[in-house]
Amino acid sequence: MHRLRITVLDLTTERPTRAMYARLMNANLASIMPQAVAVWCEEAGHNVRFICYTGFEDLAKEVFADTDVLFVGAFTQAAHTAYAISNMHRRRGAVTVLGGPHARCYPRDAARHFDYVLGFTDRTVIDDVLRECMPHHAMGVQRSAAQQPQSLPGVEERWKFIEPTLAKTPMLKIVPMLGSLGCPYTCPFCIDSTVDYQPLGFDQIRSDLRFLLGKVRRPRVGWHDPNFGVRFDEYMGAIEDVAPPDSIDFFAESSLSLLSEPRLARLKKNGFKAILPGIESWFALGNKTRTGKDVGLDKVKRVADHVNMILRYVPYVQTNFVLGLDTDEGPEPFELTKRFLDLVPGAFPAFSLLSAFGCAAPLNLELQRAGRVIPFPFHFLDASQAMNVVPKNYEWTAFYDYLLSLERYAFSWPQIARRFRANQGAIPKWINLLRGTSSERFGRLKQHERVRSLLDSDRSVRDFFDQETTTVPRPYLDRIQADLGPLWSSLPRDGLEHDPNEYLNAQSSARSSSTLHPALVQIS
Repeated sequence: MHRLRITVLDLTTERPTRAMYARLMNANLASIMPQAVAVWCEEAGHNVRFICYTGFEDLAKEVFADTDVLFVGAFTQAAHTAYAISNMHRRRGAVTVLGGPHARCYPRDAARHFDYVLGFTDRTVIDDVLRECMPHHAMGVQRSAAQQPQSLPGVEERWKFIEPTLAKTPMLKIVPMLGSLGCPYTCPFCIDSTVDYQPLGFDQIRSDLRFLLGKVRRPRVGWHDPNFGVRFDEYMGAIEDVAPPDSIDFFAESSLSLLSEPRLARLKKNGFKAILPGIESWFALGNKTRTGKDVGLDKVKRVADHVNMILRYVPYVQTNFVLGLDTDEGPEPFELTKRFLDLVPGAFPAFSLLSAFGCAAPLNLELQRAGRVIPFPFHFLDASQAMNVVPKNYEWTAFYDYLLSLERYAFSWPQIARRFRANQGAIPKWINLLRGTSSERFGRLKQHERVRSLLDSDRSVRDFFDQETTTVPRPYLDRIQADLGPLWSSLPRDGLEHDPNEYLNAQSSARSSSTLHPALVQIS
């Protein structure tokens, strides 16, 4: 196999930005898998250029060098940017490959715009793609390993790609690490709910931390595990074997069910500075919050006590909520969340709108069967800008009224001031202040206010939300064109449209094909 010129592009955002919060944080949103792919390509003997796009780079200057193979890692909200970049490279003769969440969620749609679309990806999958390396312009080829990889390149192997990425942020440089894949929980809206929990090597964790301590004066590590600490004692034992107490700042996503007080004391001793637990709902998913059958106000009080206890040990806590679940009805879920914010002034609330990302989760299949998924352009599918699921128990205008009431309360100046006073330490105080006043929050509030206004004033928007039409309203098209800028002209003509029922239709197609001839069914 001859030496290929390979570009690996990690899209942390979908558009150019100059926002202060994006300058601080986007480089810290870099994914591990694009770095792993770059390592595997180099080890196969190829020439690799690695680019992490944070919204501040000139894509035309950085991406469009001579390339034989382009690998792109993207979340769904960056799909249009990815499609446009792929189209430009294919015109120049390059072979393009898409991986990451969008490839797993919308593989058939992505295959219209990429030569290869990757699901579970290990070194064998990458080697096979590079060995074949052929254009597939009619329809890209879907490739997937049988399961998630058993191991990944460690921090030392990825350092040549990590270091220039972290150089793009002026402070709070967070090294991405991963100790496990999959998830032990079965939340029906989650992409990992059907992926078996699988710890990676604890010896690798020791090696990674030992390397960082020799490379950086006081490292900061962000665990990318969906739920850090499922095998708590083994995790902490690996950390304690290598790192002196409180010598590394750790950030992790976990569930309340894992965060007992003895464990919190151990986390504090070992330098954990931020925890992001999922609360999700006041009326469901009690297994994640260790609240059992408690719902409503009873659950609010128990969770509030638990989160306040966490804040006594960990200075930064972000609580995650999903709004619009089928268990929600009327103003109560929103008012209960306001009550929670009053009881826990130090926690930063993160609100996600119920979204169905293609083939990502079991719930999506049910929603597609029920005809409740709206074909919102990918550009808005970040679980915040748009909700592409028709709510079960709300009219759209009522839902947005409740949503806006909650957001205005959560990010009002009195609430921002209460969080600032309640937080311990300079970094948590200023990060929460910056987040609460940045485009991340006020920008989303402004977006939701715009949508609420359009539901009353623009018939095309209301018809789209009410599923009277599948034509994307002009305000959304104008926003995409403005955000893509020069890339707009390279977006394929059919790049804005997608099948919102891809999961359902893929299953129907597979069943039909299997009745004709087994060889016609693609196993990925």
